[in-house]
Amino acid sequence: MALEKKKFNGPFVLETGEVLPEVEIAWHTFGTLNDRRDNVIWVCHALTANSDVSEWWPGMVGPGLLMDTEKYFVVCANILGSCYGSTGPLSINPETDKPYYRSFPLITFRDVVRGHELVRKHLGIKKIQMIIGGSIGGSQAIEYSIMFPDLIERLAFLASSTAYAPWAIAFDESQRLAIEADATFWEDVPDGGSKGLRAARSIALLSYRNDTIYNKTQQDDEDKLTDFRAISYQDYQGDKLVRRFNAYSYYLLTLLSDTHNVGRGRGGKEKALQQIKAKVLSLGISSDLLFPVYEQKYLADHVKNGIYREIDSLYGHDGFLVETEKLTETIRPFLEKA
Repeated sequence: MALEKKKFNGPFVLETGEVLPEVEIAWHTFGTLNDRRDNVIWVCHALTANSDVSEWWPGMVGPGLLMDTEKYFVVCANILGSCYGSTGPLSINPETDKPYYRSFPLITFRDVVRGHELVRKHLGIKKIQMIIGGSIGGSQAIEYSIMFPDLIERLAFLASSTAYAPWAIAFDESQRLAIEADATFWEDVPDGGSKGLRAARSIALLSYRNDTIYNKTQQDDEDKLTDFRAISYQDYQGDKLVRRFNAYSYYLLTLLSDTHNVGRGRGGKEKALQQIKAKVLSLGISSDLLFPVYEQKYLADHVKNGIYREIDSLYGHDGFLVETEKLTETIRPFLEKA
């Protein structure tokens, strides 16, 4: 495992037409790139994750695991706008010598993919055997497969969608409203918006899980009047995120999420999906409230070479992070099939 960073100088023109004077990208690699430079699994991470796949997706990367580092060269790049090494709101704007904060421009998944491409070319990768991502990792993976169809052999698309639905956008806006209600967010200081971020995380958790898993894991004594377990859990998760993330990146990445629509500028979603040449595994989580399974079925039905599989899980959207054994059983045949 290795963490690397590189600053790519020169203007980076965004889909909106705005320009970043330079971008820095951080990434992790696992395993060894072969002589043909094509034994690559590219992992796209979700909203608040980082490029260290072994940290946030334990049991998936390593010798003998799904992403077997004795066979594959595994790459994960931290997305633009994040706070784990790539250029984002807390980065210094070279034109002002001050952090961007709220002035950081809107980015789309097509911009994120172009950032990934900088890393791919730097590493000299010729072919990606499989690109895999869940949630907004799936948004990146599908865009990559459309933008560079000859590069990618297989697309594993987990608990994601071809376009962000109004339901998902509504959750994002609710989180942004929570951050905006924190007066410190408008001060443009490193820890600005922390209380709002804590509240935003609490909202997000309700979309990541569901009533079944909360009622199973957060049950209380029937005589209790205060200090309920569900309250402690929400508080704990909010505090945990504040310690490792910042409100400016979080706010920006929810706006990034909302931009996701593969059909934009391509004549609609169905035409866009026809551009994918990769074999596609579209995988849904039975209890996912944020990205219901009909969204993954839609992808499988509208690509040239797609299959749909479903994992039964109590964990809702977070099932793609939790159900490691079921994921491995489902994805391994897809990855290894000639």
